[in-house]
Amino acid sequence: MPAPRNPFKAALARGERQFGCWVGLASPYAAEITGRAGFDWVLVDGEHAPNDIPTITAQLQALAGLDTHPIVRLPVGETWLIKQVLDAGAQTLLIPIVESGAQATDLVRATRYPPQGMRGVGAALARASRFGEIADYVTTANEEICLLVQVETRAGMEALDDILAVEGVDGVFIGPADLAADMGHPGNPGAPEVQAAIADALGRIKAAGKAPGIMSVNDEATPGHLAAGAQFVAVGIDVTLMAQALRAKAARWCDTG
Repeated sequence: MPAPRNPFKAALARGERQFGCWVGLASPYAAEITGRAGFDWVLVDGEHAPNDIPTITAQLQALAGLDTHPIVRLPVGETWLIKQVLDAGAQTLLIPIVESGAQATDLVRATRYPPQGMRGVGAALARASRFGEIADYVTTANEEICLLVQVETRAGMEALDDILAVEGVDGVFIGPADLAADMGHPGNPGAPEVQAAIADALGRIKAAGKAPGIMSVNDEATPGHLAAGAQFVAVGIDVTLMAQALRAKAARWCDTG
């Protein structure tokens, strides 16, 4: 039996647009609610949400069997951490702050079993292999791993062509907030200079045959990103959607006299 098929990676390869939602509440219950909402993918955030390997694993379990595909963003691209989250069952990873082709190459190797890479072979203990039930996991897993790298600094933008040349990188995700801050516009990703850089990057990513991605929670801005070439787009964040809905409800009914 081979490793499970990665439908998100297949959709990107076909050029299909994929819309998703960030999951930052660090709760399996909340992750399942978001996973049932109808998004193509949801991202379990290990960078800015209070997650660790056990909570990420629990959310992967809650999302198992749903039509939405789980992506995991790690806080850093450390080989040991990549190994653990892949063993926990993640097939698609987003790694933040990638700033060179060499770094991207190391990340590809960290996500692949030898001889293509350096992922540790311990599949018999892993949820990814259904604890040994998938007999051919080690020989088939590499083909189903999807690696997305996040470019969100001026250094990353300058190295974009080198990053795009790395075989095994499936997509490049632009982080508007961090990029804006690094370009001297903290809190203002809508600055014309930032938006021009984003549009240029999305076009270059698409031209290189990789999938371009972006965070775009402003519905008015999303069509522009799509026109620039964005293929996988985060259109919401569970934390902010919940906070906005709660504030609106409180404003409607509280302190009204």
